[in-house]
Amino acid sequence: MPTVYRNNRRDMKAIQRVPTGTTLYVIEEVSRRVAPYEDPRLCARYEVTHTHPLLGGAMVGSKSVEQLLAEHGTVYTSQPKGVRGMWEPSPQVAGPLGNDTERYLDETEIRGLAKQVRDANDDRRKAKRRGRWI
Repeated sequence: MPTVYRNNRRDMKAIQRVPTGTTLYVIEEVSRRVAPYEDPRLCARYEVTHTHPLLGGAMVGSKSVEQLLAEHGTVYTSQPKGVRGMWEPSPQVAGPLGNDTERYLDETEIRGLAKQVRDANDDRRKAKRRGRWI
C-alpha cells in the first residue's frame, strides 16, 4: 500500500527512516506560459541514494528527504493516480490520417478557423502598435 508523507512533524521523522533504494514521487506544477500543451501537473520521481554520514537521514542526491518534503508539501512512495510522470510521453493529439486523406470541413469548423485567424491578426496588430514584435 502506498505511503503518503505530508509536511508535518510526525511525517518529517518518519520519512527519515526510508530505506536506501526507495523511489519517492512528488507533484510538480507546470507553468502554462512555458509549456501550454503540457499537463498542468506532472509527477517527478527521486530515488533515495544514501544516508547522510553525520546526521543519518535519508538523502536524495545532495538533498535530504526532509528538504524534499518541505519544498513540495506531499511525498508519495508510489506514483499518484491521475498524474502523468515527466518521464512518460505526452498523449498524442493528432495522428496519421490513414487511407482517407480527404476531409471536408463543415460550416462551423470554417467559421471557427476564420475567427482564429482574425483574432491572431488583431493580436499581431496590437503588439506592433505597442512596439513589441513578439
